[in-house]
Amino acid sequence: MIKTIEYIDGVVRMIDQTRLPAEKEFVDCRTIEEVGHAIKSMVIRGAPAIGVAAAMGVSLGADSIEASAFEGFYQELEEKCDRLGQSRPTAVNLAWAIKRMKNVAHNNKSLSVIELKSRLKEEALTILTEDIATNEAMGQHGQTLVEDGNVILTHCNAGALATAGFGTALGVVRASVNAGKNIRVLANETRPFLQGARLTTWELKEDGIPVKLITDNMCGFFMNKQEIDLVVVGADRIAANGDVANKIGTYMVAVLAKENNIPFYVAAPVSTLDLSLASGKEIPIEERSSEEVMTINNKRIAPEGVEAAHPAFDITPNHLVTAIITENGIARAPFTESLKALANQK
Repeated sequence: MIKTIEYIDGVVRMIDQTRLPAEKEFVDCRTIEEVGHAIKSMVIRGAPAIGVAAAMGVSLGADSIEASAFEGFYQELEEKCDRLGQSRPTAVNLAWAIKRMKNVAHNNKSLSVIELKSRLKEEALTILTEDIATNEAMGQHGQTLVEDGNVILTHCNAGALATAGFGTALGVVRASVNAGKNIRVLANETRPFLQGARLTTWELKEDGIPVKLITDNMCGFFMNKQEIDLVVVGADRIAANGDVANKIGTYMVAVLAKENNIPFYVAAPVSTLDLSLASGKEIPIEERSSEEVMTINNKRIAPEGVEAAHPAFDITPNHLVTAIITENGIARAPFTESLKALANQK
């Protein structure tokens, strides 16, 4: 299994996803600030992976605090967490992991600072282990929606690289293969950062799962030819009504799937649900550098002086979503009821 991120001897080690597939290199982070930079610069990306990285970053931040009493320790930890939380705004797992780590610290304030630092590291490793188990459970639920011989379209990368391991959308693919189903994958390239071209195809090739790369504007062509049986994507945040924030271009895919009567599934852990938001209109959309749109592999493709827009995510409204696959089961409309039920399930 691909190890996206590890916590070894005070070092958070992660695959540098900006250098795949040409080079498989690792980045070692020794401070919470370095983890925040890795998240912001997309060395590590994908909502669940960002959550795991954030938890480990909080642990590194705690280790650097020299306060001897809880009050001083917690005040400095909060300041570090606030800065880390500003790394990327859309993926809710970042805030979820930071809040969980802060709660652990607050609930164990009777411990000595040394013991508390050890407890926070233990929690970060627990979050990593839980994420892998969550993805495997999600895959088992999702593979029941896949039939032998199906062709699955996916957009962006929601695989092992976007999580601690196994994957969300690609976890459904892997679970289907493990169940003995003969399936194939079409991967959208996912402009402008090319996560589909660089990462999804790399993962599936490593696992020996048949995959064919297409440009983002080809998926309607293949849907119309009835060469796609279902769509499975991940998510960075899901509102209470089932509106889904995912990589830019997902909304376009969902509209095309609806037009061609193709099921559109979202695979995401319960931690990606943000039931505090009534709809996707409340989800903040990250704006990234326009240079990422105007260049490919650091080579400029647009004339000097041309401006570009770069919203990194879009919102797919719930009426285009066939079902949402979580580790606790599969939610269907009305999502305000089904998602709440799954979120409260122990």
